[in-house]
Amino acid sequence: MHPDNDGKKPLFEQLRGLLLLFGFGLCTLTFLVAIDRAEWSKQPSTVAAAAMPGEPGAPADNSRAS
Repeated sequence: MHPDNDGKKPLFEQLRGLLLLFGFGLCTLTFLVAIDRAEWSKQPSTVAAAAMPGEPGAPADNSRAS
């Protein structure tokens, strides 16, 4: 890197850095909100989640039927 005379980065580099940081923050926020909202998923993501009793979309437990 070449040192500038006044020690400041060019405006383009500052904007690029801010946009990258903003994009990362927005993606992180979107991910955290999405994992908190189970109703956004149409199906369980794991077999263990699908097998939980009492959860919507859980398979019927026919092993105890008489």
